[in-house]
Amino acid sequence: MLSLSANLKSVSLVALVLAGLSATQALADDITLWTLNFDNNAANVALKKVAADFEAANPGTHIEIVQRAVDEHKTALRVAAGSDKGPDIYFSWAGLGLGGEYVKAGLSLPLDKYYTEYKWNDELLPSAAAFADLYPGGKHGTPFTFKGEAVYYNKKLFEQAGIKDEPKTYDELLAAAEKLKAAGIPAFTFGGTVNWHVMRLMDVILETKCGADKHDALKSMKVDWTKEPCATDAFTEFAKWAKDYTLQPFMGIDNKQSFSLFTAGRAAMMLEGDWLVGQLDTTGAKLDDYGIFPFPTNTDRLYGFAEYNYVSTKSKNPDMAAKFLDYFLSTKVQQDLLGQVSSISVNKDVQYNNLKPLQAEWLDIFKKYGKIYMNGDQAFPLDVTTEYFRVVNDVAAGSIEPADAAKQLQTFIASRT
Repeated sequence: MLSLSANLKSVSLVALVLAGLSATQALADDITLWTLNFDNNAANVALKKVAADFEAANPGTHIEIVQRAVDEHKTALRVAAGSDKGPDIYFSWAGLGLGGEYVKAGLSLPLDKYYTEYKWNDELLPSAAAFADLYPGGKHGTPFTFKGEAVYYNKKLFEQAGIKDEPKTYDELLAAAEKLKAAGIPAFTFGGTVNWHVMRLMDVILETKCGADKHDALKSMKVDWTKEPCATDAFTEFAKWAKDYTLQPFMGIDNKQSFSLFTAGRAAMMLEGDWLVGQLDTTGAKLDDYGIFPFPTNTDRLYGFAEYNYVSTKSKNPDMAAKFLDYFLSTKVQQDLLGQVSSISVNKDVQYNNLKPLQAEWLDIFKKYGKIYMNGDQAFPLDVTTEYFRVVNDVAAGSIEPADAAKQLQTFIASRT
């Protein structure tokens, strides 16, 4: 028969084991999400509420959200890909460029079994879910947002310059830019320090000058940039916009400063995404003072991209990570998030009511376009993206001639093989 002391020791040992198991379970239910510190603060607030609501519905679970600026976030993911530690879930963009970098590096866990278990394909917009199938080795990531990019314009500045109608063709947009210039109003504002902001202008001009098929072939590096005259034409046209129709100096400011200049009426237009509606709203701007039209490329495609949440291969509890993603994608949560994270939900069952005029315009745009062309930094692999940034920036700054731009980019692409 055990002594009282032995019994106490036994009880204590069991208590320690149970405590250890409880601690292990608590740690297992801690999920870390790495994402952006979004310019639209409504998205930041909404995301934290989703996490808090999920915790309430799943006692013992804690969602830690780590937010960083775009470039810092990319750096953190690259470090995680090369180490044995990282987040459970991470935000990135869809496509073979930015998102593909981390998939290729082994940071993303294939989610095929979770797509089957949670029947995600039954509730997601097909266009938004399609990006999960771009990568070899299975389905990667789930949609966070599906973004469109178009031209926002200041109605008062258009009226001041004598522009009566939204440009429907590229020639009409050029004519509008000339009218604005004659009135002393810069057509566009961009922030050059973040690389990708000015890149947008080059992307849409490339679509305009080359058309859909050649644009895709150039971005997928299936054709030689020096052998497609439209590529040089696009760089030449881009240089003209940067010099004649853009608020100067733009290479020394970032996208946030550019936005402030736009709302201050310093330029007539911005090439931005549907998220800008929420950003304008949170700054107190009068939404009725602004309008939207797709950049008129004369093709039947909308400029845009998808943002995804990926489950990390570093996760100790991918099942809980997938459960959180399922909660985020659910119709109820997506309905609540509408207009806060994005104007358009990735869930096809979400209903649209009481939309602000600009949100309604975006919904009409998404209904009109069934095809999309992606941003260069998502279409290219990372190393080519970096060179594309350099070439675009140098053309914008006047450091290299447009005629030499395609050659420099193609020389880099050829050196990779």
